[in-house]
Amino acid sequence: MTEHVTLDKGGTPPSAPRRGALLGAMFLMATSAIGPGFITQTTVFTAQLGAAMAFAILVSVLVDIAIQLNVWRVIGVAGRRAQDLGNSVLPGAGYALAALDVFGGIIFNIGNIAGTALGLNALLGLDVKIGGTISALIAIGIFLSKRAGVAMDRIVVALGFLMIVMTLYVAIVSSPPIGDALVQTVAPEEVRFLVITTLIGGTVGGYITYAGAHRMIESGLTGPENVKGITRSSITGILVTALMRALLFLAVLGVVAGGAKLAAENPAPSAFEHAAGEAGLRIFGLIMWSAAITSVIGASYTSVSFLVSFHSWIERNRNWLVVAFIALSTVLYLSLGTTPVDLLILAGALNGLILPFGLGLLMWIAARRRDLLGGYRYPAWLLVLGAAAWVLTLYLGWNSLTGIADLWN
Repeated sequence: MTEHVTLDKGGTPPSAPRRGALLGAMFLMATSAIGPGFITQTTVFTAQLGAAMAFAILVSVLVDIAIQLNVWRVIGVAGRRAQDLGNSVLPGAGYALAALDVFGGIIFNIGNIAGTALGLNALLGLDVKIGGTISALIAIGIFLSKRAGVAMDRIVVALGFLMIVMTLYVAIVSSPPIGDALVQTVAPEEVRFLVITTLIGGTVGGYITYAGAHRMIESGLTGPENVKGITRSSITGILVTALMRALLFLAVLGVVAGGAKLAAENPAPSAFEHAAGEAGLRIFGLIMWSAAITSVIGASYTSVSFLVSFHSWIERNRNWLVVAFIALSTVLYLSLGTTPVDLLILAGALNGLILPFGLGLLMWIAARRRDLLGGYRYPAWLLVLGAAAWVLTLYLGWNSLTGIADLWN
């Protein structure tokens, strides 16, 4: 973004600009996670597991918090982006992390553009190519504005609140069995590890891991003296995502618990339509569009943020590069009509590698490189949590490699 927050004497950023950028950072992380895939996954898994899905959500949220606590803590205290820290630990590691993120970001951004098209189709009946183009132009307009950072922050916060309010309404209308869901949050009738790991990957995988932390750097909330604020912000961002997941789960649970059968080819809009009729379908369109457009913004901003520190020209022209990133994604969406399955598999596999690779570098800094943290002594309990989460991400990464193997088969 073109505007930067400067620190007052004593290391405290100006209150109003900092609060706005920091709130934007929290919602950028949350809304980046809440994309078309997020909505589809939650709907499908809830239809399969019923109230037992509550346990999977709880476990995934706890793991997400452990990961984001460490990512935000290391990046925030160091005051440097992930790729810069990676190159400081292992020459070339930051470039590799950036390459993985940018490639995966482009491919999944095609899916995000497709999500905006589906949203406007359900909301207004627009042709999917027209809807995708209009949505891309809206996203481009945000980054062409003179105060792009402020515009981005306000848009993701406003749409984040809108998604939550609309989903809450549908959750109330669908009358889910809340008591059963609460019981199965801690005593589930069925546990599927694959569902849990899929939810984790969809919430903190790929570029999403760094979306909020990179934006936080520009808020001015960096350095050891701001550890409390960094911690609070990282947890809040994940809890916003968790709230949206829980509300969406309850909305769908009310539908399936009532005996309704969701359309196999398009379960998410089917669930909303069962819950609230024609109005539910329109609400779904608004939620889907909001989720997808904020993911377009998050993917584009974060992917370019992995490049800005490599050359001063990139930093000076970062908004134009974000615009180019969105334009390229849109052109590919319009020309391909849909995202090729092979590319999605490959991008998903590479995104699955970003989490263990990047988190491993950051945990090494936490454990062994106090010099990069300004002498800050990393808490042992947080280091243990991060290490345990990293082991789980290795499993996720290993599973993602099967996607690449499938391509060769």
